[in-house]
Amino acid sequence: MNINQCNIEELIVLCKQNNQKAQYEVYNRYASAMYNVAFRIVKDSHYAEDVMQESFLKAFSKLEHYKQEVSFGAWLKRIVVNQSIDFYKKNNQFKREDFEMTLHKIEDIDSDLSMNSDFTNLKVKQILETIATLKYNYQMVLTLFYIEGYDQEEISEILNISYANCRTTLSRAKDSLRKKLEEI
Repeated sequence: MNINQCNIEELIVLCKQNNQKAQYEVYNRYASAMYNVAFRIVKDSHYAEDVMQESFLKAFSKLEHYKQEVSFGAWLKRIVVNQSIDFYKKNNQFKREDFEMTLHKIEDIDSDLSMNSDFTNLKVKQILETIATLKYNYQMVLTLFYIEGYDQEEISEILNISYANCRTTLSRAKDSLRKKLEEI
């Protein structure tokens, strides 16, 4: 059977046997999505590429820990998010760039914050710039929640904080964002 025609479960079995063609196929299938995840956190295309590649290397070396409790893509995404956060914390010297976010994500933020003012005319860039002015932990929680789509339990695991702390931080981050947006 051609490697290109294998499903992901078959490819994972081959990857566990250090089949480089299977690893290359897995990389090709997931690289673009994982790059986007890394880019949204590290905010630099070159660093995102490095983080993504390091994440794949880590994933391939840790495949024996993949128990298929979640999809492979979700498992890999968690590795990329963790690698990106670690990189960002270590190398927070580069300039901030805008996140890539779809309009419906902004609408989710608007409705979820239950804002009294009319923020429908704000542009995506303005909201993202406002998020970038928040404290680092607020930025990270909002990014993981709104952009990456993690729930609070997953965020608490990723950031290694308690669920209650995650809930409180997310609530405070939303309040802080709401107040800053009201000033615009």
